[in-house]
Amino acid sequence: MADDLKTELDTDPLGRGYAAMSDQEAADDLNTSYRTRNRTSMTGDEIAQAADPAEFNGLDDGSANNTADIQGHWLILCARETIDPFATANVQLVIAIFGAGSTTVSNLNTARVESITRAEELPGVRSPAELNHVVAARS
Repeated sequence: MADDLKTELDTDPLGRGYAAMSDQEAADDLNTSYRTRNRTSMTGDEIAQAADPAEFNGLDDGSANNTADIQGHWLILCARETIDPFATANVQLVIAIFGAGSTTVSNLNTARVESITRAEELPGVRSPAELNHVVAARS
């Protein structure tokens, strides 16, 4: 842990200005959410909540009684306990149901990425980064 944190503070690969920061400022910066990462899974409820209600209610391919079938495909996807939001089949299904330019697809693109701290991103660094860890890494 200390080696990874020491390397981060010494090399400052993201140009955060650690050298000019106090130990407390560096710890605070390491614990500030300014990075993102792709989520590896989402719950069905999280996926369902991303659906635009007007788009969901308007699902229709123009054929008689097919609206319920299209909505059913969406509900089956959302009934799954966990869903890989980047799996090609899942992405293609959502696009097929709602359309590539839909609000639902845009909402899901946002929801499948999460904000994280630099401490969370670094392997071997405990999150949250604590002042005593920064002090030890700098000494």
